[in-house]
Order: sequence, then structure tokens, then C-alpha cells
Amino acid sequence: MLAETKSVVFPGLTVKVQPKDRTLVNFENNVYTDDSKVSSTTVTLLGFPVEVQATPISYTWRFGDGTPALTTSTPGKASPGKEIIHKYLKRGNVRLTVTTNYAARYNVAGTGWQYVPGTVPITGPATPLAIHEAIPVLVDPER
Repeated sequence: MLAETKSVVFPGLTVKVQPKDRTLVNFENNVYTDDSKVSSTTVTLLGFPVEVQATPISYTWRFGDGTPALTTSTPGKASPGKEIIHKYLKRGNVRLTVTTNYAARYNVAGTGWQYVPGTVPITGPATPLAIHEAIPVLVDPER
């Protein structure tokens, strides 16, 4: 039953990053996802209605630069929130992902909620980010 509802109830969330699309080396980047909420659906299994709910309980962020993953209990916030920040130390192109760890429960034909042991990890689509390096240049203001 879990496999049947996994793609419907357990959405893969997308990483939002500020600044969007490109950033600078040693710059604080704000990351978050704004689609995080309890998801539910009803499916029919062996002729019985089964209500399934998925509640996000933690988020594992991968920044694409080889640094260890970061797990948080919140989905972060858009700026000026800055709950989850990451600095890149070298230029390049990376792909950020977030794995949402869902607690799941189901209710067969109104008989009461049953909890699925553990969590269900779902990784969302990758968000590309280009990291550039700013190089200071002295100029002659008279020219």
C-alpha cells in the first residue's frame, strides 16, 4: 500500500535558493522550501477506502559541493528569514537537493489511524546554482 501512494502523497520538494540561479564564493546563500505541508489522499485498496497522510518532520539538505549533508527540523524561510545558510568556498556549478523525511499514517475504512514505523525519505528535484568568484580590479578614476 505504501508503494502505491508514495508518489501521490509524499511530494518531492524543491530547494529555493537566494540569490537565485547564481551566487559568489564566500557569500551567504539562503536555502528553503516553501511547499512543505501535510499531504493526504484516499486510495482504494482491496475495495476499501484507505486515507493516507504524510507529515514532513525533517529535511536533509545537500549543497552539491561535497560538504556534509545538513538535517534540519524546519523547511527554512525566504529572506529575510535566513534560517538555513550555506557558503560555497570555490567556484563551479552545483545542484542542491532536499530530502524530506515524512512520518506516515493510514486509516482503513474509518477504523482508526495506524502509523508507519520510521520515516519515508523523498528527495525532490535538483536545483542548479552557478558559483562565481569576484575578482577585485583597481581602476584609475581619471580615465
